[in-house]
Amino acid sequence: MPDITLPDGSQRHYDAPVSVHRVAEDIGPGLAKAALAGRVDGKLVDTDYVIDANSDLAIVTGRDEEGLEVIRHSCAHLLAQAVKDLFPEAQVTIGPVIEDGFYYDFAFDRPFTPEDLEKIEARMQEIAKADYPVVREVMDRDEAVDFFRGMGEEYKAEIIASIPSAEDISLYRQDDFIDLCRGPHVPSTGKIPAFKLTKVAGAYWRGDSSNEMLQRIYGTAWASKKDLKAYLRRMEEAEKRDHRKIAKRLGLFHMQEEAPGMAFWHPRGWTVYQAIEQYMRRQQNRHGYREIRTPQVVDYSLWQKSGHADKFGDDMFALHAEERDYAIKPMNCPCHVQVFNQGLKSYRDLPLRLAEFGSCHRNEPSGSLHGLMRVRGFTQDDAHIFCTEDQIQGEVADFIDFLHEVYADFGFDEVIYRLSTRPEQRVGSDEIWDKAEKALAEALDSKALPWELLPGEGAFYGPKIEFSLKDCIGRIWQLGTIQVDFSMPGRLDAQYVAEDGSRQVPVMLHRAILGSFERFIGILIEHYEGAFPLWLAPEQAVVLNITDKQAPYAQKVTEALQNKGFRAINDLRNEKIGFKIREHTIQKVPYLVVVGDRESETQTVAVRTRSGEDLGAMSLEAFSERLREEELSRGRLLVDQPDGR
Repeated sequence: MPDITLPDGSQRHYDAPVSVHRVAEDIGPGLAKAALAGRVDGKLVDTDYVIDANSDLAIVTGRDEEGLEVIRHSCAHLLAQAVKDLFPEAQVTIGPVIEDGFYYDFAFDRPFTPEDLEKIEARMQEIAKADYPVVREVMDRDEAVDFFRGMGEEYKAEIIASIPSAEDISLYRQDDFIDLCRGPHVPSTGKIPAFKLTKVAGAYWRGDSSNEMLQRIYGTAWASKKDLKAYLRRMEEAEKRDHRKIAKRLGLFHMQEEAPGMAFWHPRGWTVYQAIEQYMRRQQNRHGYREIRTPQVVDYSLWQKSGHADKFGDDMFALHAEERDYAIKPMNCPCHVQVFNQGLKSYRDLPLRLAEFGSCHRNEPSGSLHGLMRVRGFTQDDAHIFCTEDQIQGEVADFIDFLHEVYADFGFDEVIYRLSTRPEQRVGSDEIWDKAEKALAEALDSKALPWELLPGEGAFYGPKIEFSLKDCIGRIWQLGTIQVDFSMPGRLDAQYVAEDGSRQVPVMLHRAILGSFERFIGILIEHYEGAFPLWLAPEQAVVLNITDKQAPYAQKVTEALQNKGFRAINDLRNEKIGFKIREHTIQKVPYLVVVGDRESETQTVAVRTRSGEDLGAMSLEAFSERLREEELSRGRLLVDQPDGR
């Protein structure tokens, strides 16, 4: 009979098979009430799951990440039941968990309205309050197909029919509603404490644009009403910071249908873009990278040889000319190998670090495009390090230092680290994978960094570290990566002469810090709400005259600042000074320099910040020195002094 080992190492013995819920009751009534699921020998199960052998058991509650996922998955079923109660003719399809919530797709003969969503959410609240037990049932595959087809649920029947016939089908019932699901689910509908429907959108059946359009209802669910309120506040803040709205207000870029998923950069936005590129170029040079440039259009055979055509062919823009097939470059790595291959390399040449601000294009689905966050045309701060196996750890450790410097300069000091290891389908020997995974782990450990292990999540060609950062409202963005590649150099005939004179294939490290410039700028816009730190601001200072009499002096001040290398403009319009100050404050210009009669006479400037702080009168040299110091501090000043913007 089972001995149950709990996370703290204690054991409980039972004389008969026992449910997860019974064990939770034995530990304490509070835990039994909070229990949403169990983790038995690493597998997530329902609370009524019966344990009949010696096992490790953890009780999962809403405080656990897995518990929150169970709540959200169950809330998707709650949504489906409510829709079926209110709109019986609607058909249910799929309803997975997504980041911060869930969605469910429905086939319905008219669009759901905001009023419909209110009714659906109210019905969900009623079902949750009724606290119906959620019970798992098992059915033969063919029986399940007939069962759902008999209810008129053709989409669900199609899903089940695609499952191998030998497999039993897992179903979950709550009141008179039943749905296909692997589970686990909450023990009863009353265990779903806090949720909110957020929006409705269109979605193609099975994600195929040739299929019929369904309606996707999105929602969010949390372990407490407090957590839900905090999330909704973050979403309100995120809506206020939407980079597309801010970009329009500040004149940074725009998108239009004639070039879907590609940005039209305006002068102010392109200034930000160029400031980032020039900064990254200086930093890469300082860290031993050599910048290159490779073609935009490359013969399709190279992508076949590299393996990209097989894995990413549908995402590539192809073209045909003069009896040859080409592809617009979706990524830079195969082209970088071509540069490495020019001239035989020696072990003395390694590591060789090649960097490119590579312009790439990918045929992303139109429905997934989202401002700068998801585009078809983008530029990467891409680089590839060609090295020996023994050099992997040192190169990764140096890259981590480089990445930290860059993120700090942009105002981000909280980084999340994840190490993804070998998947089932992979190339290379276990010995090489062992060495690469150990090198990545030791590089992280050498920096005393906390990191999360993601088993099986590596690329087929090698393990990787992913770097994510957290913005000012708590959202996490995955940006940087360094990946070990055992496959592509050999596929593309890369070799070097080893110390013993033999020909060896180099290891290739794929690395990026910002990812794509476009997405990173979108993140910056939202993080700073358009109020960029001085070094990135489109205009760093605007000189404002009070009357026409001071126009010559205002022009002189502007030219002096420009000659010192600052991005300064002036506004000499015949408008009231208060109007001009308000207008440039709205445009988020960091410093507003006002010159009147007194300033003209004393050859000084009156300075105020975009936050409204009056810094008083100072000499032009003193103001220039302030600008220089703040510019050199980059985004770090804003982290230390958040009110300084």
